[in-house]
Amino acid sequence: MPPRKPPTMQDIARKVGVSPMTVSRALRDGTSVNAQTRDAIRQAVEELGYVFDSTAANLRQQRTGFVAVTIPSINNANFADTVRGLSDGLKAHGLQPLLGYTDYDIKQEEILVEQLLRRRPEAIVVTGGQHTPRCRRLLQSASIPVVETWDIPADPIGHVVGFSNADAAAMLVDHLVAAGRRRIAFIGGEAGRDSRGADRRTGFIAAMERHGLDATRLVAAGVPPVSMLEGAAAMRSLLQQWPDTDAVICVSDLVGFGALTECQRMGIAVPKQIAIAGFGNYEVAEICVPPLTTVNPFPDRIGRRTAAVVASLLGLEETDSLLGSEITTELLIRASTMS
Repeated sequence: MPPRKPPTMQDIARKVGVSPMTVSRALRDGTSVNAQTRDAIRQAVEELGYVFDSTAANLRQQRTGFVAVTIPSINNANFADTVRGLSDGLKAHGLQPLLGYTDYDIKQEEILVEQLLRRRPEAIVVTGGQHTPRCRRLLQSASIPVVETWDIPADPIGHVVGFSNADAAAMLVDHLVAAGRRRIAFIGGEAGRDSRGADRRTGFIAAMERHGLDATRLVAAGVPPVSMLEGAAAMRSLLQQWPDTDAVICVSDLVGFGALTECQRMGIAVPKQIAIAGFGNYEVAEICVPPLTTVNPFPDRIGRRTAAVVASLLGLEETDSLLGSEITTELLIRASTMS
């Protein structure tokens, strides 16, 4: 059977005995159509299963109803929470996110940004502050609000909602040093892919040097996003190279969980022999044994604050968020680093 042709505005108009323009006005705002006619039109819409196509009206008003969003990963709980918070915040203003997935690749981000901008979004939200030169030019000349998230770029393109990943990693170093640890290592991803992970590594090195400690115990666990399995393998490699290590900071809680389970397999007591810290406040960090010390970046708050910035820039909400926002992270000290 060939597919049925969907009902049109003309079909509704014929059924009710009014003009298509009257149907259009009734469905868009309703205020200029009398109540009896409006009710008849809505009844016909229900009976025929008509869906109002807002594309032409939106183009006339230069409104598309969506905000373009790029994220590095679709299976990362932190980014999922950010998108959920953003979506909830935008929904209150009749906006929806249109997602693009970069896989931690700034060249892929450039392709996605160009494709998304062709669809005329009302604003664009990108994860991180590192972009290809061409992607940066596309964003700068987009003539719509641009918000960079999950980072505090040195040279922002537009508005920022994020935090310093370097400072957050330094906070972990300071905690471990205060707990008496001195031979501290860092497990992260391969350089050049994840700018946030690279910033955490930079913050680790700077904090170790500030304390006068060796900052060379660095292990690349794999191509971001780094898995629990790769975290376990990296921990094994780390202990083969530096068996006297007494603390490890991991680029994420997933890597930290992998490192923790590898220590348990090797009969190494955590935290008595080695303290382990992660990043991100994932659910696994709270329920593993022992629970992981971590940093909470408040991903949902990043999303909701970003939505408020977008709404303010589009004139949909009066807030104090026009200049963006720095999110304050929280150090969660748990049993994995408490001697």
